[in-house]
Amino acid sequence: MQIHTGIVTISDRAARGLYDDLGGPALKKAAEGYGWKVAAETLVPDEKAEIQRAIRESIARGCHLVLTTGGTGVALRDVTPEAVREIAARELPGFGEVMRSESMKRTPNAILSRNLAAVVERALVICLPGKPSGAVECLGFVVGAIPHCLEVLQEVPTSC
Repeated sequence: MQIHTGIVTISDRAARGLYDDLGGPALKKAAEGYGWKVAAETLVPDEKAEIQRAIRESIARGCHLVLTTGGTGVALRDVTPEAVREIAARELPGFGEVMRSESMKRTPNAILSRNLAAVVERALVICLPGKPSGAVECLGFVVGAIPHCLEVLQEVPTSC
């Protein structure tokens, strides 16, 4: 299965042009390194409605996987997990647990991370840190589970 991926960078400052988006390009390089096709890229401010719109637009463009970067910390404007939970059918807590557990081996600040994964429609949405190296690293911790998850999500339900 070819994995079509959307990347959503969430950053007030990058959205205002105060600095360059580095997280999105880092995730794009990582995704392409896994052989995935990046079909959508978006940069939005830390606003729930904008985050939700960008995720839904990526899914509408055929993305089975949406990677977000940013907004998973403890700052008052970090609302990515809340935005995703509001539109999710279900949360997949194992993704966040593994990302935090593995990241704790590298930095004690990983305990502050609110990374998560959830199912939105029939797509997998993974919320990654805003720091480019952290986003790529956390994706690497869970990459092995992604293909199977996407295959299951794409299965057509059968009736009895």
